Amino acid sequence: MTTRWGIAGTGRMAASFAQDFPAADDAELVAVGSRRPESAQAFAREHGAARAHGSYRELLADPEVDVVYLATPHPQHHRLALAAVEAGKPLLVEKAFTATLAGAEQVVQAARAAGVFCMEAMWTRFQPAVVRARELVAEGAIGEVRAVQADLGAHRDFDPTDRLFSPELGGGATLDLGVYVINVAQQFLGTPSVVQAAGSTYPNGVDATVSYLLGYDDGRSASLVCSLESQTAGRSLVMGTEGHLELEPRFHHPASLVLRRHGREPEAMNLPPTGKGYSHEMDEVARCLAAGLTESPVMSLDDTLAVQAVMQTALDQLGVPVAEDTTLTV
Repeated sequence: MTTRWGIAGTGRMAASFAQDFPAADDAELVAVGSRRPESAQAFAREHGAARAHGSYRELLADPEVDVVYLATPHPQHHRLALAAVEAGKPLLVEKAFTATLAGAEQVVQAARAAGVFCMEAMWTRFQPAVVRARELVAEGAIGEVRAVQADLGAHRDFDPTDRLFSPELGGGATLDLGVYVINVAQQFLGTPSVVQAAGSTYPNGVDATVSYLLGYDDGRSASLVCSLESQTAGRSLVMGTEGHLELEPRFHHPASLVLRRHGREPEAMNLPPTGKGYSHEMDEVARCLAAGLTESPVMSLDDTLAVQAVMQTALDQLGVPVAEDTTLTV
């Protein structure tokens, strides 16, 4: 059965997501919504959507849309997600899930109370190489996991008018890139008991480069870094008592991984994504909806909240203010 999608937003992420529909299993883009009718119409023409809605409310009310992908800036996710839940519309929310932990908690509580499907669009978890890495860990291939290392950096010239650097639009390294490195730690280690962050900020106060040290009561740890000031390899290591796994650069959408076990030759595995890589999360949403699930067991809402809590703690320690957009008209 074809899953019919609507997209809220017409920016870069919306366009990237829309390009992957041909690679998904039985998915179709049928509608797009924007606050500007002309923007929705242009996006619909470019990406083959049948309908263009001049408001998010119209998109959420469209009976031909089975699920909505929220691709607006982070601080707008909170109000849009709550409106989607109120409309009974299943939703996939682009990362970071919200700008604040409190906002994420409100969305999760509302979705669970209403029994509406909701998932964070953490495409990394569904990449074939990452799926295989989880399987290898579960099989005991590297023994007991003790630590995770991950870096993700991109060099961007500071421009306070760009969304990446705008406090009002959720700019900064943590919400854009830190969400990835923290997520890989959450995936293989679980929720930390201690979070310590150190980093730099831009003149307007948003975070530029941040290092995170996550600690666990049993001695496990994660050492993570993200940056908008420096291009880094984008490597992730999952270290165990009998070896380690490397998700090769760039780990957030890898095409390969390497298993290195003590005393044995490395085992390289080539596992590229289908299309650009977004199709795998589309397929997961369709699978969950077909099974009547309101949450994904692969990208659970509990994990979303745990990652959001680490980001909130880190930003608080750095003195970086974040807030949800309370002015958005839905």
